[in-house]
Amino acid sequence: MQLQKIGALLRKEAKLEWRQKFALGGILLYLISTVFVAYLAFDGMIPVQTWNALFWLIMLFAAMNSILKSFMQEHENRHLYYFSLVSAGEFMAAKMIYNAILMLGLGLTGFLVFISFMGNPVVSISLFILNMLLGMIGFAAILSLISAIASRAKNNFTLMAVLGFPLILPLLLLLIRVSSAGLHGASVSEMAADIFIIILLISISIILSMILFPYIWRD
Repeated sequence: MQLQKIGALLRKEAKLEWRQKFALGGILLYLISTVFVAYLAFDGMIPVQTWNALFWLIMLFAAMNSILKSFMQEHENRHLYYFSLVSAGEFMAAKMIYNAILMLGLGLTGFLVFISFMGNPVVSISLFILNMLLGMIGFAAILSLISAIASRAKNNFTLMAVLGFPLILPLLLLLIRVSSAGLHGASVSEMAADIFIIILLISISIILSMILFPYIWRD
């Protein structure tokens, strides 16, 4: 695996994103409008556990909407061209890295928007931010492979939702539990076991993506 080729693919992804600014703008609009509607619905008064669950639900659907286009924007005829230039592992690594960077930016933006409208009940900021960043990387790792599979089908979003939900559910439940602990003031050391499991799930997702993607690539 050559880092130069991965870097070139990352630059290609950035250029495509810049040419399709409406897609990123649509995701940001979805994020802000959803939080604003929740603010109006709850009138700014929301229980801590509801705040936590609502935050992760909004982040999950924003991640699915943004990563779904990752492979959809690639024309089928381009795959043969990419196959002649890079390996399947390099192509998938570039996709996951770019999606992870995109998700980290989206997660931080979503957190700032959320606390601006819904208030900031988080007691342990360090634990919550660490958990949120790990969650965004986990979403990118899992949904990148699901997006690659769904891009081969006609009904992409439906297939991505059906395949993605059972795979993301264990990670999502852990993220909600750790962030709930952060809302109540738990430290990073107190939640070290759960954080380790989250990192383990992310690592397994990345390894499986690198193993399984070549079979999709050859299709």
